[in-house]
Amino acid sequence: MAWVFSAPAIVLLVVFLIIPFLMAIGLSFTDQRLIPNPNLPTRFIGFRNFVRMIEDEAFLRGLLNNFYFGVVVVPVQTSLALLLAMLVNQKLKGMNLFRTIYFSPVVTTMVVVAIIWTFLYNPGEGLINEFIQTITFGALGPYDWLQNTRLVFPAIMLLSIWQGVGFQMVIYLAGLQEIPDSLYEAADVDGANKLQQFLNVILPQLRNTTIFVVLATTILAFKLFTQVEVMTKGGPQNASMTTIVHVVHQGWGQLKVGYASAISIVFFLIVLGISLLQRYFLREERAVE
Repeated sequence: MAWVFSAPAIVLLVVFLIIPFLMAIGLSFTDQRLIPNPNLPTRFIGFRNFVRMIEDEAFLRGLLNNFYFGVVVVPVQTSLALLLAMLVNQKLKGMNLFRTIYFSPVVTTMVVVAIIWTFLYNPGEGLINEFIQTITFGALGPYDWLQNTRLVFPAIMLLSIWQGVGFQMVIYLAGLQEIPDSLYEAADVDGANKLQQFLNVILPQLRNTTIFVVLATTILAFKLFTQVEVMTKGGPQNASMTTIVHVVHQGWGQLKVGYASAISIVFFLIVLGISLLQRYFLREERAVE
């Protein structure tokens, strides 16, 4: 009976996940194109696609941007999420309203968010430039955020932090609500102040939650695609290029399915490595407990 109920999900996973992945492995060793040409049959080229990645500036820049995104966004977003979770965990009137406000960007389609922020970044009449010029009395700005090679990726980072912090906030909020009140009461009896309670009660109790948040956000950093594709398409000069954007451009734009498959395999191995790292840390935590 369990197999009967599992069959629909298993069929979908096999058809749309496992089979395409196995096909990608095979195609990564060929020069397959999206639109077959009878005059140019598909050939087996071995590891040529993988060797080509080493010389592909766009791929290397995209991979570097993914790591850059993870190094900057993960700690900032995690810290802000914990701060917001502690704020909305207070037993005050209107907290449900603030929880909804902070979480609303998460349920908004990323395409819509990217379009709105494109207007906000507009160098002529964008609200962000107007705000900067106002508070600096015209000393700074306006900036062409999405066409400046030094500003475009930080601008996308800012958007991503704003859009995703509510998700981590909810996870932290659930973790905070699982901390027993007796621990806070014991800390009060021992004369611990708020900072000491945070360092010695809250953070240790949220260790598993923090591990999940950090590693899940890191994995999402490598899947960065929608906001880049909508706002910049990886430009200018590949300054905002990411691995997934490069895969789509190669597979659908340049019709190079074989090369795009090879990039996808490398991306899969990177994500797999991060997932195994997550399991390792969680196993270590369970062993300690």
